[in-house]
Amino acid sequence: MGEVTLLIGRARDGDREAADALFRAVYDDLRRIAGRQAAGAGAGAHGATSLVHEAYFPLAKPEALALNDRRHFFAVAARAMRQIAVDHARERLAVKRGAGAPMTTLGAVDAQAADDARLERLLDLDEAMKALEASDERLARLVELRHFSGLQLDEAGEVLGLSEATLKRDYAKARAFLHAWLGDGEPRSDGSG
Repeated sequence: MGEVTLLIGRARDGDREAADALFRAVYDDLRRIAGRQAAGAGAGAHGATSLVHEAYFPLAKPEALALNDRRHFFAVAARAMRQIAVDHARERLAVKRGAGAPMTTLGAVDAQAADDARLERLLDLDEAMKALEASDERLARLVELRHFSGLQLDEAGEVLGLSEATLKRDYAKARAFLHAWLGDGEPRSDGSG
């Protein structure tokens, strides 16, 4: 059993020192995951640090640590960070649409448009992920593990308890679903794809 898995068990039992040690042990990996999430939301390095802390604190509560092992912890953390990034994107777009002084430089307008497009893309991806989850929860979980947590296929297989051949087929199906959902620019409301 790995160090992180042991720390999760001790933290779940209320050991505050183990909870602190767990945070130190997983921080760099969480930062890597958060960096992907923050980049997708246009938040940069500062956003990644905030995202790690914002996602970790609810996870660190003993009652929230009903996790199996290190990989399960990162899968749950990736889902939490995805939701936080999506919530932040919604908030940023809402503020940009209804407030602020008009921009005066062409560069600022271009930067604003690129940032808005990145945020919209993140929200579209979240809607596609919700549709995938409604259609096939296992496929959605696999995409979260691969795309949002950065797990390799064999690592995702350990979390899901599936063979690599099954995962390859599932990942191809999930990608096809998401491409179909996102590709035409018109998200489907019926969850088909």
